[in-house]
Amino acid sequence: MQTTFGWSWLVMLADAAAPAAGGAPAAGNPPEQGPLFNPLVIGVIFVLFYFIMLRPKQREQQKHQQMLGDLRENDRVVTIGGIHGVVTNVQRDAEQVTIRIDESTGAKMRIGLSAISRVVTDEDKQKKESK
Repeated sequence: MQTTFGWSWLVMLADAAAPAAGGAPAAGNPPEQGPLFNPLVIGVIFVLFYFIMLRPKQREQQKHQQMLGDLRENDRVVTIGGIHGVVTNVQRDAEQVTIRIDESTGAKMRIGLSAISRVVTDEDKQKKESK
């Protein structure tokens, strides 16, 4: 049994060491690579990745920054936690916003400016009511 096992290893080593007849590349020519290793293909894949994944995210971040820059008192907002409220004070230097979360009691909450998810406009209300 041991000779058979030793013999099979010897055959596998011989097959791995000996190049196939006629299939060996010439000494001066490098072996051919697959089409995915072509630098042009890699560049095209990178450009597609940029325009499909990264660019839309940058646009969305710019829009969000613009929305935060335009934030004023009496704007209706929704936080990232889903809390609805009305802006009562914006402190841009401290990056804090005070929102009134209850109309009847006047309860207020101070949150970070980056915690504002969106500003609710009249158009948003009309879309929601029409559904």
